[in-house]
Parts: sequence; structure tokens; C-alpha cells
Amino acid sequence: MTQTANPWVQLDLLLARLRPHREPLTALVDAAVVAVCWHATYLFRLGFERWLTVRPDYDNWVLLGVVLAYAAASWVFKVPQGMWRFSGFGEIKRMTLACVVAGLLAAAVVMGLGLVKVPRAVLALHPVVTLMGLALVRIAYRMTYEHARTRIAGRDGEIRRAIVLGAGEAARLLLAGLQQQGWVVLGLLDDDPSKHGARINGVPVLGPLDALKGKPSWGTATHVVVALPAATPAQRRRALDLAAGTGLPVLTVPSADELRTGQTRVERLRDIEAEDLLGREPVVLDEAGIAATLRGKTVLITGAGGSIGSELCRQVARFAPARLVLLELSEFNLYTIEQELGDSFPALELVRLIGDVKDLAQMRALFGTWRPHVVFHAAAYKHVPLMEAHNAAAALRNNTLGTYHAALAAAEVGAERFVLISTDKAVNPTNVMGATKRAAEMVISALAAQETGTRFMAVRFGNVLGSSGSVIPKFKEQIAKGGPVTVTHPDIIRYFMTIPEAARLVLQAAAIGESGQVLVLDMGEPVKIVDLARDLIRLAGHTPDEIAIVFSGLRPGEKLYEELLADDDTSVPTGVVRLRLARLELRGQAVRGLLDLAAGLSSATIGDDAVRLALHLAVPEYRVNTEDAA
Repeated sequence: MTQTANPWVQLDLLLARLRPHREPLTALVDAAVVAVCWHATYLFRLGFERWLTVRPDYDNWVLLGVVLAYAAASWVFKVPQGMWRFSGFGEIKRMTLACVVAGLLAAAVVMGLGLVKVPRAVLALHPVVTLMGLALVRIAYRMTYEHARTRIAGRDGEIRRAIVLGAGEAARLLLAGLQQQGWVVLGLLDDDPSKHGARINGVPVLGPLDALKGKPSWGTATHVVVALPAATPAQRRRALDLAAGTGLPVLTVPSADELRTGQTRVERLRDIEAEDLLGREPVVLDEAGIAATLRGKTVLITGAGGSIGSELCRQVARFAPARLVLLELSEFNLYTIEQELGDSFPALELVRLIGDVKDLAQMRALFGTWRPHVVFHAAAYKHVPLMEAHNAAAALRNNTLGTYHAALAAAEVGAERFVLISTDKAVNPTNVMGATKRAAEMVISALAAQETGTRFMAVRFGNVLGSSGSVIPKFKEQIAKGGPVTVTHPDIIRYFMTIPEAARLVLQAAAIGESGQVLVLDMGEPVKIVDLARDLIRLAGHTPDEIAIVFSGLRPGEKLYEELLADDDTSVPTGVVRLRLARLELRGQAVRGLLDLAAGLSSATIGDDAVRLALHLAVPEYRVNTEDAA
């Protein structure tokens, strides 16, 4: 049943539109009840034969005075401010006081003026009958409201009323799904003037998006839904800002990219994600060149179950490789991505391997067995504070030595391409994680000079939204708990990109990168973390007074600002807009000593300070701060 055909939905819509005018309407209804009860009292006292004929000529003036007395008493005791759908003992108490005061006042005035033709019984009984009438009206309203709620409520038993931004094809599909799920759509807003006044599935297009500002009737809505999947990021951001200004929770339909994958549908609403707030155009990549690199090849991905690794698996699978080898240390992560790929790409041959890049013998055996043509190395420890204290040796062995093992094994089997996933934290690093990734880039550069049969390249990008350990999931969890939201510093900024965008960049590096190069994305303007936190709080339907932001201080090794290119790097443009290539400085001898240290000592026998010193010798731009790390 559509929203138009459902009478209970129509009733709820009517009540919702009247609700902003609750107080004057309550006063009018109560005045009518007082008048009806005045006549009913006459009827009870005099009977049908006499209740009209024996009244005095001035009875209508008396009735007007009685109504005004009740209106004044109701205003004093705040009766019109009550919400009828929540009427209870408190409401009855206020009405009783109003009826007693108004009844006494009316009786005193009538008797004082000598209006003896008004029956004393009417004056005495009218307050009682009026109280019963007022209570019955409210009971009837509440019963009707709750019955309507049971007929149209969603699975959670709550009525959800939405204002939808957008009146295109996505909105049409969305309306059908929402109405089946028990939503009540109050109206649509769209900037296209030709749509204003039209109706879609019985729902009116009420005006442009700007009409969302200061409209009293929006107070009846419980949510704002942004249905603009084809809008530009800037248009989408404007719509989100307008929606956040209402103070209501904001939901959105999937983006055009999400819909294109076929893994979701337009009527499946989701919360606002941080990528919705970026407001910049995605990078357009060379799909044909990527396809030529991957189609029909054996592709191996280390760290295949991680945030970047799993998205790489999804993106690579789209280009029809002959075989996809999933190498992962975590059994659960490997099982999760293997199950997803098996469902989405049933014809793709998957090889599922539990392995550790720190084990060179195992890497050589696995690479020798499956002989990959293209290797994407995503296995890494990346959480800065965790690696900074007590885990420096583990970071060195996994991030730097593990890269060397995987790259060496790839070269020995004649892989065509090896792509390292790097980070902006590798530029002038101030923490162990960044220094170990910079050293890993140096490993790749050194191997590129020695092993000419394989192209070794790296990809460097900023923070990835939604990846494990990133700040956004933490913010959303804190908001769900009621706050506070913790930000390390009011001025801290970061470059951000989405996981799919990061994965496509990695694939592009494999297609166009030459040996010894690092591919860098022009990530646009950096984002202030505190602004991102405020936006997420507002779009969740909260105010800064409800969920506070607390500044916890910079953590050991953390920068206020991240960089994408080091001063010594020389970058050149590529054929892909907003992508540049940087050639890394060759420091083979320095990194060789670092690898020997990592290979010769276990994590249990090397201290953090020794690791930091070794990293500084190999990566001079790494600024060691032992006090922060202590």
C-alpha cells in the first residue's frame, strides 16, 4: 500500500502538520469542549423539553464569559502546552485545577451580577462535565494516535517521519522502499524549479533545498534523508550542511559508486560517513591500462584481509585475473575476505594462504609455488601510538624486513610488478611507524636498482577513511555512547581519501609506475580533524552541548601536519590528472644494515631505543624523540 492509499498514514501526516500549531489549536478545541459541556449540563438539568426554551436571553453572553474564564485558567495552568499523545496524570491534574478555578470564577461573577435565571445546578455541574469532556477528547486522541502508530510503525515500533532532499529517480525508488518499511515522508525538496508542486508517489515536492532553513513544520520530522547519489561532492556537501542545520539525524542513500557495484540498493539508507563530507571530486583513473595489467594474470596480495588489502582484493577481482592469491596472517581476516569474494566472484580462482612476511623461507616457498605476475604488498603494522611504545622492533621486522622478504621473493620468481603500500607518515617521519615505512620505500628503491626483471614501485597516500585503527570509527563509537569525542589537538589536520580511492590508486601505480618510483596522489585540501568531529556530531542529530569535544593532547610521534612529498624527492606529472611520480633517493648501504639488524635480532632481544637509533642512521630525516616515546 502506498503512502497516499493508507488512511492511517494520511492521518499521521495531518497530525504531524498540525503539531507545530499545537497550542492555539488546543485552546480552540478546549473552548469548543467548554461550550458543548455548557449545553450538555443544561440538557442534564432541564431535560429535552425545556433545555433550549427556558434559557434566559443573556445566556449566550454568559457562555462567552464562561469560555473566556476557562481559557484564562487554562493559560495560567499551562494546559495548552500539554502534548495530547502523552497525556497522563499530570495533564489531568492541571485540567482539574483549571476547571475548579474557572468554575468558581464563573459562578461568582454570575451570582454577583444577579443573573438569577442561570440555574445554580448548571454552574455547579459544569466544571465537572467540562473536566470529563476535556479528558475524553485527550483520551480519544491518544487512542487514535497509538492505533495509527501500530498500523504504520516500522519494525522498531517507532514512527519515522522524513524530509527527503532530492526529487529525482533515486528519490522515486527510495519512496517506494521507505513506505514499505513504515516510514512517513512529509515532503521532498529539490533545486529544480520544474519539479516544485509535483507529487512523487503521492508525496509533494515542497520547494528548493534552501527551504529546509527555518521551516516550522520540519519540527514534525524525525529524520532528514539525502537522496542525491548523482550529485557532485560539493553539491552533496551543501545538502548535508543544510540537513545538519535542522538538528535532526541525517541519513543518506548510497553514493553512485556504491550503487554501481551492485552490492546495495538505493532504498537501503545508511548513516553519513566521513567520505560524504570530503566534498571533492574523485580521481579518474586509467581503467583500460589497469585491466591490461591484471587481466589473465596471477595476482598476489599480502595483508589481503586488512582494510586496504581487502579492498584491493575486491578491485582486482573486477579486472578478471586468472588467479587471486590471498596471503594473510590473521585466520579470521582471511576467512572473511575469502567468503565475500567467493560470493561476489564465484568464477574467480582463489588461493587462500596463511603466511607471515617476516618468514623469508615461507615467502620463497609460497611465491615459488604460485609464481605471481603482480604483487601488492599491503601487510603492515600501521597504528602509530601502538608501534611507538614497546613495539618498535615488531614494526621494524614487519614493515621493513617483511617488505624486503616479499619483494625479494617476488624478484626471484620473476614477478612483473611489485607495489608497496606506503603512507604520508613516511615523509620526514616523526614516529617509528613512519620511519619503518620510509625504510621500506628505500628497500624497494634498492631492489629496483639490483633486480631489473621486476618493476618495484610504491604508493603513498594520506589517511584512509574507515580503515582499521583510523579516527573516524572511533569518533562514531564515541558519539554512539553519548560522548565525549576526543581529538588530540584543535589545530591537527590530515589528508584523507576513501578506501576504494586508495585501492584504485594502488592499481594505477601497478599500471603506469616505473621501477624505483613512488606514486603520490594530489589529495586536495587537508581537513581539520576537529571540524570533521563537529560535522559527525551534528549529522548524528546532536548539538555540541549534548556531545562535547575534548582535546587529549598529541600522542607520542604524532604530527600536527602530514606531508606527501619529502624535500629531497623530485616529482613529475603523469598522464593521470592529479597523480605525480616521485623518484626516491637511493640509500642501499644504509638500509642494508637496518635489514641485517632486523633479521638478526628477535623482537624480544632488541629494545625500542636501539631500533630508533638504527632507524635514524638509515633514515636521517627521522627525528628521534626518546622522551615522547618513553
